[in-house]
Amino acid sequence: MSSVNEAIVREYFEALGYFVTQPGNHPSPGRFPRSGPEADIDLLILHPLVTEPRIPSHMFWTTEDFGGVARALVSISGKHTGRLYKSTIDATPDLLRFAESAARRAAAERTGAGATAAVLCLPQLPAAGDLREKALHALRDHGVDGVVSFHTMLTDLIGRVQLGHNYEQSDVLQTIRILKTYGFLRGSQMELFAKPSREQTRRKNAANPPAPPQVQE
Repeated sequence: MSSVNEAIVREYFEALGYFVTQPGNHPSPGRFPRSGPEADIDLLILHPLVTEPRIPSHMFWTTEDFGGVARALVSISGKHTGRLYKSTIDATPDLLRFAESAARRAAAERTGAGATAAVLCLPQLPAAGDLREKALHALRDHGVDGVVSFHTMLTDLIGRVQLGHNYEQSDVLQTIRILKTYGFLRGSQMELFAKPSREQTRRKNAANPPAPPQVQE
């Protein structure tokens, strides 16, 4: 797991109010590396203010879907070079080991009893509806409760970052702030009013040519 991917995911969940810990991948100095089920969990998240926990029934989650998720095991798939197909899921069982019962029991020892979701953070799912549904069904069959994309997480973080605030304690947020300052990123609200480029206008006109003038008799 790339440290950059991990940093993005951590910043996202902390922005939503979660306490975030790493149970197994990076032990503290002077301790023996952890093994067993804990080593399969990238992050554990716990929201202390969620009093009525609920896990969404659908698989593809947005930021709003985390409003009722009190605790979760998180696995991070950070290969930003392709989509996650059913064939990939079947060929990489280690990716989903975090959702097995042994890992859930290990998480419960740290976060306490209660509804605990197994959440997979991934770059992209197949675009086609059929292939997308097959991938989601395969994930559910392996015990995953929900998936959240890097697009969702980055969009949320970009929208939260303010130009007048200094984020020296976070490389991810400070980088986003710098990119926004120099116009490389626009918030979702700004995009609604952004002036289209010449290339965008050309493509739009090419796709919707004007109707030929009507000849009056």
